[in-house]
Amino acid sequence: MARLRTPRTSRSPVRVPGSAAAALLLAVAGVSGFSIPAHAGTSAAAAPVTAALAANFSSDSVSVIDTATDTVTGTIAVGNGPRSIALLPNGTRAYVANAYDDTVSVINTSTNTVTSTVGVDIDPGPVAVHPGGGTVYIGSRGPGSDTGTVSVIDTATNTVTATVTVASPSDIALSPDGSRAYVARSTGSVSVIDTATNTVTSTIGVGNFPERVAVSPDGSRLYVSRSRANTVAVINTATNTVVTNIPIPGGTPYGIAVSPDGSRAYTAVNAATGSLAVINTATNTVTGTTGVGSRPVGVALSPSGDRAYVTNNNGSSVSVVDTSVPSVTTTVSVGSSPNGITVGTVPTADLRVQLAATPAPGLGGRINYTLTLTNDGPHALTSATVTAALPTPLTATSPDCTVTGATATCTTGTLAPGASTTRRLQVPVALLSLGTPYTVTATRTTSSPADPNSANDTATRTCTALTPLIINCA
Repeated sequence: MARLRTPRTSRSPVRVPGSAAAALLLAVAGVSGFSIPAHAGTSAAAAPVTAALAANFSSDSVSVIDTATDTVTGTIAVGNGPRSIALLPNGTRAYVANAYDDTVSVINTSTNTVTSTVGVDIDPGPVAVHPGGGTVYIGSRGPGSDTGTVSVIDTATNTVTATVTVASPSDIALSPDGSRAYVARSTGSVSVIDTATNTVTSTIGVGNFPERVAVSPDGSRLYVSRSRANTVAVINTATNTVVTNIPIPGGTPYGIAVSPDGSRAYTAVNAATGSLAVINTATNTVTGTTGVGSRPVGVALSPSGDRAYVTNNNGSSVSVVDTSVPSVTTTVSVGSSPNGITVGTVPTADLRVQLAATPAPGLGGRINYTLTLTNDGPHALTSATVTAALPTPLTATSPDCTVTGATATCTTGTLAPGASTTRRLQVPVALLSLGTPYTVTATRTTSSPADPNSANDTATRTCTALTPLIINCA
């Protein structure tokens, strides 16, 4: 993103009665979203914003973690007993399976609000998204020990368009091309669904309670954690056969994820003193472990694979692991009993701030301030607020903003990418000190969705009284 060039007003003298001056400090603030802190002096271009979203089973909520700062920037109320969560490929929505009320909450990640609720079968758990983003697959365990279905949700309408009978689904993963959905079944197998026909085309026996499943980036291998066998089964997807079982130190492997380059797999060892085991996929051996929190369940990787995010079910926290070591770099407190977790790039809107100051001559002399907010995209801005703090004894009037005492509050709604809006303030000139510059600074502090570029968050204007009758603004 180019450095902001703020338009300059001409240096025009203003004749006003008596001594006069004005000062105004503006700060741009937004409605809640993923918080991206401003960095003074930076000129970095806009970068993608990544977030981790953790489903808190006992808190009925989702915690939003800004992965740049590893801090929770939002908490979203969802349904009863959220077990798993997945983001669409474009990051605009997240789908959360709520086990206790048989629903799926659809979250708008720009506003961190639930915008739709979809009813599914009894006891939903696993969630998987088609690589194309058009469908979401929800596994429901059903009312009995050997019942269950996979519901197919159309993301355009958020309605269930198909239901596939698959008993006891514990997890779902899609092939990279989206042609197959692999459903781990706690009864001891993996079912393969043809996503074009929504029919089961194969069943692969893996034995002893498969928990979670992950697919290699090239689609050639399937990794299935088996908590009661203390192994990870490796399946050749061309032949749908198990080629090996990898022993996991400490036992009870649970959540599993494969690195973007396919060289490593990571599985959470679900023990009271939990750990994350690293598997070399070329040799199918465990090459390292690192301690995390108590009873780790979910594992998700950053888009680059340099960080792993692990939910600690007993610890109400998420461990952030540097995968190059591996070691925990920080632990983030979230809601109670976090289970599923997803990481991805979320929508951003680069809000560009410009400010103009124009002297207005006459007996009722004033300075007119115009604040211009431009959404440089790439996504829609959902909301922003501008507050103006006026130094004593100045006051302001505005046709656009609400003025209460020494504060003017200006708001804007949705701005499409490329769109701009202006807000105006008029400050009467009074009691200027000769030769004293009065600087106006406009600064974006927060906005929704996240702003990826701090280089254009600030604009300034300065007005100076040269004589009691002349004010220059530049």
